[in-house]
Amino acid sequence: MEKRELEREFHMTGYARNSSVQKKSSDNAKHITLETVQQLYKETRPKSLGIADLGCSSGPNTLSTIRDIIKTVEIAHHRELPNQPLPEFSIFLNDLPQNDFNSIFKTLPDFHMELKRGTKNGVCPAIFIAACPGSFYGRLFPEKTIHFIYSSFSLHWLSKVNSGLFDHQGKSINKGCINICSSSPEAVSKAYYSQFKEDFSMFLRSRSKEVVVAGRMVLIILGREGPDHVDRGMSFTWEILARAIADLVEQGETEEEKLDSYETHFYAASAAQIEGEVNNEGSFELEKLEIMEVEKKDNEDGMSSGELAAKTIRAVQESMLAPHFGEEILDKLFDTYGRMFDEELAKEDIRPEADLLYEMVCQLT
Repeated sequence: MEKRELEREFHMTGYARNSSVQKKSSDNAKHITLETVQQLYKETRPKSLGIADLGCSSGPNTLSTIRDIIKTVEIAHHRELPNQPLPEFSIFLNDLPQNDFNSIFKTLPDFHMELKRGTKNGVCPAIFIAACPGSFYGRLFPEKTIHFIYSSFSLHWLSKVNSGLFDHQGKSINKGCINICSSSPEAVSKAYYSQFKEDFSMFLRSRSKEVVVAGRMVLIILGREGPDHVDRGMSFTWEILARAIADLVEQGETEEEKLDSYETHFYAASAAQIEGEVNNEGSFELEKLEIMEVEKKDNEDGMSSGELAAKTIRAVQESMLAPHFGEEILDKLFDTYGRMFDEELAKEDIRPEADLLYEMVCQLT
């Protein structure tokens, strides 16, 4: 799928209801985000602070991090410059054009009310919030206008499916798989890695134009532990989805050719690959790279791990699966996915590993 077609189609569905895993992970990493913002403000002390959330989506998580960032800056300001007026905030929310930005804007009155709670005389800084639809694999903002960039659970999504996954006749070389799997030829992992390098380099190059000197980025991205692309983390997630689709092929619900021609635009990079690309591009210094784990386990609502995984994967893949396979098979597909996931989880000798998250702090040099 080409970049422009993917930008038109790809968006989260039901994300507001199915983003608890992302929320928990972002909360676990919040201290690094807020410490970075605090340090940035102490060093730069701008009168107007430009902040961008790239890949913001439209769930309950969208404004919670922004609210915490604003409060952190207020605390730092009162400590550093107690007799000066608060800085203004320019907040830019970015995602692909199909994102439901209107649902975010409907929550802004409550957002502003919550910010006023606990403040002295209900005085808040001036806050300007705008949507910025478009791909972050390219320029989004004017030069030197952004002080802080935050992106969570977004940069593992590639800008397109790499052409190296198809032969000269346009046929898939990754039959029966939808991402890198144990039966994938070596050319498949090379094609995915090549696309990641191209995209991540473009992301860094674009942000280097937009971020002010000494500006910071905090990026949270799904990844993998070592050089092996196939593990019991994210590759397990895609393996189960491919098996669930294959089960529907066997039942005559869909065609094998559709399975063979479907590829997810997702890549779980290793720490060495992330660090290598930051160093190769050269605009940013990697100040910190930390690993967190996202456990695959039952949740508080009584759903099994498989049911939770099915809801999460459906939220991020439905917009791509529906036009390819047809909406009519999706309920059955994800029922099958949840069942297969739980069956694998019950096998004590091959329990899935936790998904790995990399949180990195980058400073413009």
